[in-house]
Amino acid sequence: MTPRPFSRWLWLPFVGIALAGCAPLAAPGVTLTIDSASQPEQVTTGVQLLVLMTILSLAPAILILATSFTRIVIVLSMLRSAIGTPSLPPNQVIIGLSLLLTFFIMAPVYEQIDQNAMQPYLSQQIDQETAWQRAQTPLRNFMFAQTRDKDIQLFLELGKEPQPTTLDDIPTLALFPAFVISELRTAFTMGFVIYIPFLVIDLVVSSVLLSMGMMMLPPSLVSLPFKLLLFVMVDGWYLLVQSLVLSFSTA
Repeated sequence: MTPRPFSRWLWLPFVGIALAGCAPLAAPGVTLTIDSASQPEQVTTGVQLLVLMTILSLAPAILILATSFTRIVIVLSMLRSAIGTPSLPPNQVIIGLSLLLTFFIMAPVYEQIDQNAMQPYLSQQIDQETAWQRAQTPLRNFMFAQTRDKDIQLFLELGKEPQPTTLDDIPTLALFPAFVISELRTAFTMGFVIYIPFLVIDLVVSSVLLSMGMMMLPPSLVSLPFKLLLFVMVDGWYLLVQSLVLSFSTA
């Protein structure tokens, strides 16, 4: 397979380091000098450090897109809109609850990564490449369980990848975006189901107000207490969190 066009841009940071040589970078009160390496091991360590810093900068995006966070935060946000309280619960509460549920749902996956990859690598039983391969397996299995075959096929065709015979043949580069759009579809489907009972309340309240001739009274103002009462009486938070957690465990 021919290399992708954008892959050549990945070497720009290394080219910049090579061109810098021993030139000092000075600022008021600060001086930074990049010395040439005398041993090949020093170059390898520097490259590994640069790759590690790049991975750390992408960690928030990986946490959001490669876990259950996307589905949870969208469903909770749509619930808030369906009730008619766009600022309650606050964004901090929505994000915090989404993170807590994400940690709870992803705990078995992280435990497998720690046992199969991190601990053997820290104890020097396996090398870095083996640890990376073992760390990918639990996360890929989780993503495969939530991703539709249709979405995976889409990105395989867009990337002009050969048809895989097993799941191991599917590249992570195609699995990752397929997982994201599958999560978006599932989240919007759950949000649609959540909207239905609150929409019925809005329609009933609007019809009653219209029949009584109270056209100047906003229906959302009258329906809000009834929607809150319905959500509390059916123990909505319990049912919603239960549905979100089970939607991952039974997939």
